[in-house]
Amino acid sequence: MGIKLDTLKSGRGRQPGTSLAEINVIPLVDIMLVMLIIFMVTAPMMQTGIGVDLPRAETESVPAEDGLTLTVTKDMNIYVGDSIININLLEGRLLEHFYGQEKKVVYIKGDEGLPYGFIVNILDIAKKAGVEVIGLVTDPPEEKKRRR
Repeated sequence: MGIKLDTLKSGRGRQPGTSLAEINVIPLVDIMLVMLIIFMVTAPMMQTGIGVDLPRAETESVPAEDGLTLTVTKDMNIYVGDSIININLLEGRLLEHFYGQEKKVVYIKGDEGLPYGFIVNILDIAKKAGVEVIGLVTDPPEEKKRRR
C-alpha cells in the first residue's frame, strides 16, 4: 500500500518537496553594479566644507574640536559652520551659540585675498560677543604638505 518515491520524480529529476539549493546571483550582481555606479558618480559631489584659499604660514595651525569655525570666502561671505550669515547678524549668532558656555573659542578661516579691514571687523564683532580666544587658520607651506 505504499507509494514509491522514485516513481514520483518530476521532469527535471527532482523529487517533489525538495528545494533548489542554487542561488541565482545575477540579480544581485546587477544591483551591486548599479549601486557602484551611483556611488562613483555622487561621491565627488559630497565634499564637505567651503572653498577658501587659506594663506600660507611656517607654523601649522589646525582648529581644535571645541571651537566654532567661521569661514570667510573671497567674496566676503561669512559661514558659521555650513550656514551663511550676514555680518550684521554675526554678533547675535555668536552670543546665541556661546550662551552658557565657559570656554568661548572661535577659529577664522579667511581667504588670502580678503581685505585686512574686513577681517578686523570680524575680530571686533567676535570680541564684542564675548569670545575669549580667536585663532586664525592657515595652510602649511608646500614643502610640509608634500611630506605628509
